[in-house]
Amino acid sequence: METMESLADALMGSNLLYVYIFVLAAFTGYEVISRVPVILHTPLMSGSNFVHGVVLVGSMFALANAQNPLQIVLGFLAVLLGAANAAGGYVVTERMLAMFKKKPAEQPAAKEA
Repeated sequence: METMESLADALMGSNLLYVYIFVLAAFTGYEVISRVPVILHTPLMSGSNFVHGVVLVGSMFALANAQNPLQIVLGFLAVLLGAANAAGGYVVTERMLAMFKKKPAEQPAAKEA
């Protein structure tokens, strides 16, 4: 038990904890998304746009509380990528909804005599 506590203490004092959390989150996200059937990707992504907004707000808070240049760069990248992700989600939603709109019926061309 002491080994786990000393490991936790060592990780808490460095940026290694943040790298560990990032790698764990990336691996978990990849595993979850890779198991979603292809037919559900578009509805799943369009339905999760609110999550992208939460990520964007969280990255803005992280950038606002940055104290050194590395944190500022990482916070800026997080805001940039979060905004792109949210905007992309809305573009995908718009394209998906356009697929279900009824197209106006084409009028047959009048034959000239």
